[in-house]
Amino acid sequence: MTSSEASTDGAMIWDRVIGQPAVVAELQQAAAAAVGSDPAHAMTHAWLITGPPGSGRTTAAVAFAASLLCSRQGCGACRECKSVLSSDHPDVEMVRSTTLSLGKDRTKQLVSQAAGAPVSGSWRIFIVEDADRMTEAAANTLLKSIEEPTGQMVWVLCAPSPEDLLPTIRSRTRHIALRVPSAESVAELLTTEEVDPAMAAFAAHAAQGHIGRARALAQDEEVRNRRAEVLRLPRQLAAITDAYEAAADLKRNAEASAKRRSQELDEKENAELLEVYGSGAEGVSTAKVRSLAKRALSDLAKRQAQRASRSVRDELDRNFLDLLGFYRDVLMTQSGANTEPINLDLAAAVEQIAQRGEISETMMRIEALTVARAQLSSNVPPQLVCEALMVQLLHPVRPLAGH
Repeated sequence: MTSSEASTDGAMIWDRVIGQPAVVAELQQAAAAAVGSDPAHAMTHAWLITGPPGSGRTTAAVAFAASLLCSRQGCGACRECKSVLSSDHPDVEMVRSTTLSLGKDRTKQLVSQAAGAPVSGSWRIFIVEDADRMTEAAANTLLKSIEEPTGQMVWVLCAPSPEDLLPTIRSRTRHIALRVPSAESVAELLTTEEVDPAMAAFAAHAAQGHIGRARALAQDEEVRNRRAEVLRLPRQLAAITDAYEAAADLKRNAEASAKRRSQELDEKENAELLEVYGSGAEGVSTAKVRSLAKRALSDLAKRQAQRASRSVRDELDRNFLDLLGFYRDVLMTQSGANTEPINLDLAAAVEQIAQRGEISETMMRIEALTVARAQLSSNVPPQLVCEALMVQLLHPVRPLAGH
C-alpha cells in the first residue's frame, strides 16, 4: 500500500466521527504520540469522552482504539483496524452495560484484565460505553487502576457529561468533549450511504443530530411510522382517559420494539450456550443438554431480561426525545424565533399546538419531558413515568420544588 493510499484509508477511520474536527485532530495527535520511543509516557492512559446521545462518543472511542493499534494510526484497511471496527480485536474490550448500572463485580473483572499485557498489539484498551452508569463502588474500584496504570493500558470512558462521573475519576482523565453534529453533516453522511437526499435531510433533522437514530429513520419505514404515532399524541390528548391510554400504548409499543430487536440475539445466545453443553453432538440428547445447562440457561435468561428492561427504557427515551423536539418547535413558533425547525414535516401540527396554548404551558411540558427522561434512567417503573408524563402534557403544572 502506498503512503497516499494509507492516508486515504486513515481518513476513512476518522470520517466516521461526524462533525467533530477539533476532536479528531486531538485524538489523531495523541495516536501519533503513542508510537514514540517510550509510548507509556507519550500519551494519556485515561480518557473521558463526553457528549449528548448520538454525538458519536463510542464511534470516536473505537476510531481512537484502531488508530492506537494500527501501525499507520488508523489506515482502515489492515487487520488491526478491521478487527477493532468489528469488535473482534483481542486487545480492545468493549464494555456495554445491559442493565441500569455497571456494578463493582464487573468492574473488578475489568481491572483484573487491565493488569495483563496486550495479546498482539502495543496497547490494551478498555472502552466503557456508559461510564455514567457505574455505581459509586464500581467507580472507586476503577479509580485505583487509573491512579496506578500499567504502561500499556488505556481506559476510554464515555458519558453524557463530566459531571456524570465522580470528581476523582474526572480529575485523572483527559477530557474530550463532543458536540451534537449539525443536521447538514448527518445528512451528508447518509447520502454517502446511498440514502436519497430528501430522505437524508428529513432523517437528519428529525433525529436532532443523533446519527444512529437518523440511520434508523432513513432506512426503516417502521421506525418512521412509530415516530409519526408518537408525534400525534400532542394533538390527541383531550381528556384524562386519553392520557392513560396513551401511556399504555407508549409502554406496550416500546416493549414490542425491544422484543423485535432482542429476539434474534437471544436465540443466538441460547443456541451458543447449548452448543457448549453438547448440543448437536452425536449421542447427546436434547433433554440431557438442557439438564446440564439448566443453571447456565437460567442465568442467561436473567441477563436477557435485564437487557430487555433497559431496551424498553431506551425506546421510551427515544419517544420522549421526539416529543421534546416537537415542543421545542412549538416554543420557537410561539416566541417568534427565527430558528430552523426540527420537524420539517410537521409544520401544520406545530402551528396548531402553538396557537392552542401559551408559552408558559409549552415550557412546563418541556420540563415534564426532561423530568421523565431522568426518571427513566433511575428505578421508576416505566408505566408510572409514562402516565405522569401524559397527564402533564395534557394539563401542564409546574413541578414542586425538589421533584
